[in-house]
This record gives sequence, structure tokens and C-alpha cells, in this order.
Amino acid sequence: MSCVAMIFAAGLGTRLYPLTADRPKALVEVCGKPLLEHVINKLTSNGFDKIVINVHHFADKIISFINDNNFNADIRISDERQELLDTAGGLKFAEPLFQGADNILMYNVDILSDIDLKKLYQYHAEHGALATLAVKRRETSRYFIFDENNMQLVGWKDIGTGELKKIRDFAVGVDLAFSGIHIVRREILDYIPLGKKFSMTPLYLDLAGSHTVIAYDHSHDTWCDVGKIDVLERLNKCHF
Repeated sequence: MSCVAMIFAAGLGTRLYPLTADRPKALVEVCGKPLLEHVINKLTSNGFDKIVINVHHFADKIISFINDNNFNADIRISDERQELLDTAGGLKFAEPLFQGADNILMYNVDILSDIDLKKLYQYHAEHGALATLAVKRRETSRYFIFDENNMQLVGWKDIGTGELKKIRDFAVGVDLAFSGIHIVRREILDYIPLGKKFSMTPLYLDLAGSHTVIAYDHSHDTWCDVGKIDVLERLNKCHF
């Protein structure tokens, strides 16, 4: 497949403090394995063996971990130690590492899921989308809104503040929670300013009015955001 995967592993991991006082979030262990190892194995088992990992917090420890293990993949580091650029900014910064790829699969390092990434990729390709967002029907504080008829992104809402952004007209909207897994065509990089700290959410909302930005509903899959101590402790009592 003409696709490179990018693991977002540069975050400070503040929600997992004090575990992240001496290590990056990516190396916090779940069931005896670092989160990063779980995600790399997830990608390679689904056929994604070209991987970019962005680093910032305790970057040297991630680089050493990659060098000390054989993951049977072409893994490259996007070094953001100078400045943490958020998701869209980090994606743009890593642009030179996507050479030869038509699509980029993005995966947050603190996400564990049994989602079928091959099906996600196929769905994305079949719909000719600029971006395809993996989403679930679950409770959260912020939702993307999609047109029920074609699953096109039409808006966004924040339950806590009541903020609502409407991008397109629609008859019936479906509120779906983003899973931290998404795939984009490489040309989306042309819409991201270089060197600017920028999130993917406003980018998707800006582009959805004139481009195909769609949902891939994987509500039937298991999914977990390992971003808090209580979630981590619960997972470590079982076997993921």
C-alpha cells in the first residue's frame, strides 16, 4: 500500500503524571509493554511497515527504545525537541519523511483498539476522501457532526461550553466521537502552514466545506484512550 503511518508520540503526557516524570507517555507500560510497542505492533500486523514517530518529551528515550528493538519496520523519527507543534503542525513538520506515499495514517500513541486498519484504508480509498476519521458512538465532551446520509463532516460541538460550528447544511446530523485514528491523502499537507503549532480539528473543519472529509464508524470495535492513571490501572489488571 502507498501509505506511511505516523505515530503521534511527542506529547507531554501530563494526564499520566507522575509516571511521565521520568519517561515519555509512549513508554508507559500497559500489560508489560510500552504503549509505543503496542501501537507499532498494531500497525505492522495490519501491513503498515513504514512508520514515522514524532518525539519531543524525553525524545532520547524513545529513540533508544526504537534502536534497541527490532520491529521489522522502516521507522523514522520526526524530531520536535525544539518546539512541540501539535498534530497538524507535527504532520507538516514530518513532510520530508513521507516521500513516495500517497496517503498518511495517523495514530495517537495512547490509543489501544482492535480496529481493522486495512478496512479503514480500503474505506478511505473507495470513497476518494481527502480525510477519513475513525469515530465511535460513545460519550465524550466534544463531537464531530456528520451528515447521516453520506457521513460527510458538517460540524463540531463542545458539550461543556455549548459551542457549535456548522460547516455544511444537513438534514440529519450524527454526533460521533473521534478515536485518535485517521487517514489523509498527502495533498492535505498543502493546507498546513510550516512551523506553526496547529491541531487537525480546525484543519478538518476548515476543509470540510469544500472537500470530502468523512467518518469511518467503528463503534463495534474495542477502543481505549490510555490517557489517565485510572484507565491505565484498570487495563493493567487484565490482559489487552
